[in-house]
Amino acid sequence: MAVSSNPKHDEPISKLDDLLEPFHEAIKPKSAFRIGTEAEKFGISLSDGSPIPFEGPRGVRAILAELADRHAWTEEAEYEGGEVIALKRAQASITLEPGGQLELSGAPQENMHQTCAEFRGHMAELREISDQFGVAWLGLGFHPFAKPADLPWVPKLRYGIMRKYLPTVGSRALDMMQRTATVQANYDYDSEDDAMRKLRISLMLAPVTTAMFANSPFMEGRRAKELSHRAWVWLDVDNNRSGLLPFAWEKSARFTNYIDWALDVPMFMVKRGSDVIHNTGQTFRSFMKDGFQGHRATKLDWETHINTLFPEVRLKRTIEVRGADGQQTALLCALPSLWTGIFYDEQALGKAEALASKLNFPAVNAARSDIAEHALRAELQGREVGEWASELLAVAMDGLHRRAILSRDGADETVHLAKLQALVAKGQTPADALVEGIDPAKDLYTQVMQKGLV
Repeated sequence: MAVSSNPKHDEPISKLDDLLEPFHEAIKPKSAFRIGTEAEKFGISLSDGSPIPFEGPRGVRAILAELADRHAWTEEAEYEGGEVIALKRAQASITLEPGGQLELSGAPQENMHQTCAEFRGHMAELREISDQFGVAWLGLGFHPFAKPADLPWVPKLRYGIMRKYLPTVGSRALDMMQRTATVQANYDYDSEDDAMRKLRISLMLAPVTTAMFANSPFMEGRRAKELSHRAWVWLDVDNNRSGLLPFAWEKSARFTNYIDWALDVPMFMVKRGSDVIHNTGQTFRSFMKDGFQGHRATKLDWETHINTLFPEVRLKRTIEVRGADGQQTALLCALPSLWTGIFYDEQALGKAEALASKLNFPAVNAARSDIAEHALRAELQGREVGEWASELLAVAMDGLHRRAILSRDGADETVHLAKLQALVAKGQTPADALVEGIDPAKDLYTQVMQKGLV
């Protein structure tokens, strides 16, 4: 059972360069660019749709043990003697979100064909065990059936602190933790200019991304008001550490601007081995200056902190695009394909930048609630969001065509956007397709499962 450690992380922070280090160390040549994809899903009992527990013979912990035993994953605890809450195999990992959502963080891949093959393989491994356990996995942005009391809490140190702290700053924080799921994609950068440009463009277009991938129209066994209930939840989680980062919309923004923002976000904790010191009222800037209960800020503390920031697009050792609902396997590769076509083709990046430049922060920020509710049919600066989405999708498709990376069947990477393109062409999101034919007078569980949401 592995417990990860890195002696370098224990080094104290003494200067600005220490804060810049994670971002500068991540800079790499374009030839080394990769795609990293993360996808979360809800485990439910096939008998009645109830969420699976953490413990027990058919719980999440037992599923992790079976994956390790059958498929050569290595079990990982957060600290020596702690619960197994993750699996590792080469550069991929399987982790747990607070409510037991299972997440595959795929290995960095060169192209989308490899990414999709990896996720199909993951689902095949999981299906073998799930069939035996009577479990199904839902690719949705919000749990369609469970109430908060129905869900477990994963015993990860950070989650216990977040569970207590976040409700003091956001009314929907616990829903975010337990009942949401997402697909995220990670991209490399070859310079500070490149990183901040990608961050700026994707933040400006993040609500368009959210609309395209709206896929959470149900809650607690009934139709939700929103097509993306997950996106609505995120509007009141912790506005100190989430949102669209207006400072990053400026072309002059640098790593130091992101650092300045991060330094003034309250921390969650200070972690020393298996010891966790709750520290939810202090900014990292204050922690660097004054310490906390005799502890001084280290490089590990800083990396931990920047990974507890939740903007719609996050800067870390990659650019992480975060604003999409969880998806069925058939659409899972669409989000990373979309941004691969934009980020990894210079012409497409320029066109996306031109499209984004037509947007302004006040209008986009004000439209987020309407976008959560109506998705592509919401209005954004005098146009339906679907029009913005169509343009962005066309830019990505062209970028993937120019990459000209073919599968064994001779298809380029646009094949992974085909289903999304067909939906957007009809003015639909995955959520629109889900609610078609749903009879509110009939049992939602039976109707939802007939749509095959794995």
